[in-house]
Amino acid sequence: MGPVSTALLTDRYELTMVDAALRSGQADVPAVFEVFTRRLPDRRPWGVFAGLGRLVDALEDFCFGPGELSWLEESGVVSRRALEWLSAYRFSGRIDAYREGELFTAGSPVLTVEATFAEAVLLETLVLSVLNFDSAVASAASLITWAAGDRPVIEMGSRRVDPSAAVAAARAAYIGGFASTSNLEAGRRYGLPTAGTASHAFVLAYPSEQQAFTAQVEALGPGTTLLVDTYDIEGGIRAAVRAAGPGLGAVRIDSGDLGREAVRARALLDELGAGATRLVVTGDLDAHTIAALGAAPVDVYGVGANVVTGMGVPTAGFVYKLVAVGDPWRAVAKRSAGKVSHGGRKWAYRALLPEGVVVPEPGLPAQEGPVWADVVSTSPTAPPGPSRALQVEVVLGGRAVHRPPLPEVRSYHRQVRAQVGAEPLVLHRRGAPGPGEARVSGVSQGQEPPPRL
Repeated sequence: MGPVSTALLTDRYELTMVDAALRSGQADVPAVFEVFTRRLPDRRPWGVFAGLGRLVDALEDFCFGPGELSWLEESGVVSRRALEWLSAYRFSGRIDAYREGELFTAGSPVLTVEATFAEAVLLETLVLSVLNFDSAVASAASLITWAAGDRPVIEMGSRRVDPSAAVAAARAAYIGGFASTSNLEAGRRYGLPTAGTASHAFVLAYPSEQQAFTAQVEALGPGTTLLVDTYDIEGGIRAAVRAAGPGLGAVRIDSGDLGREAVRARALLDELGAGATRLVVTGDLDAHTIAALGAAPVDVYGVGANVVTGMGVPTAGFVYKLVAVGDPWRAVAKRSAGKVSHGGRKWAYRALLPEGVVVPEPGLPAQEGPVWADVVSTSPTAPPGPSRALQVEVVLGGRAVHRPPLPEVRSYHRQVRAQVGAEPLVLHRRGAPGPGEARVSGVSQGQEPPPRL
């Protein structure tokens, strides 16, 4: 069985726009589309660009085979002329983008498509569905792992989203710094490390907690992780050590006051001679709760819903907008209230300002340390001073030329995040400025920035 076409993972109006453009002669006009977000979620200084690798794969499978064309014809979506054009469709244009794992700010042109109008307009939904989801997950994952510091985090969100989305989420979370995933398909497809513990159902299936633990240890060895909060945490820890001995790999706590329970668990494990046994905590964790657990003797975190969906993962808010048409290019822009865009093909650079430079805000103390800012311009010329270009060539003439392995993407994100040099605002108490807020750099949030012309 060959690859499944991604061509119908789209909205109807994209095909009808192509149909109309073919009739009017506009289909072959050169065009430039850009992907950007107008604003970042509240109190987030940056997002993490992710999904580029998945998008490149999906683009290669974006074609209309007999099955897709037959259904379009039977449904009367487009004319016969459009069907003939779609039957030969293969993207032949150019795509430049931020490297996957890069930080982005409001107005960042994270992806630029140059092609004919018809070729480029067809990609809108595919591009946005992949990049919005993956970037939202990677951004949440990065904030979570920043809060976790050197403690590893396991992605456990598969049961909170659609099965296909769960695999994509595991990949994006890994880019954002998660150490492993519980999702086996993600492990198989992307080579991610997989990890897992045990369920309360397993414990409840046995006449006693002790029998459950003994069965798990006999099957998986003393290095396994035992879930100790089904009944009573102290009793569970004692039963776990009796079953596995002092070489017990780990215990997991999934409920209660996790900070307090972690302190008690660590003390009891040490008392029982299991000083090397690790402590895993789970249970609706997010960046805030993990930051609050920083002083607790936790060894590993497990995060599910708040990295793959829900309030912990606000959308990246990417839009796909036409910014130039014609040969030579003519800048075009929306003037809709609240949704104004800026015309012209953009280039982006990250300017690194000298140590000690501050960017104060009214009422906040001056802050010292590295400062960076993104410069977005309709000129390809680099800004004065130290800077680096943010876009790289990804697709040329319809062929992928940039496809780094996932470990490289993950490592790249770690490097660029380290350059920020300030704790993300989202980790501080909501509504109150945190350390470094006065100098968080990048483009101002809350509005789309004008380009440097």
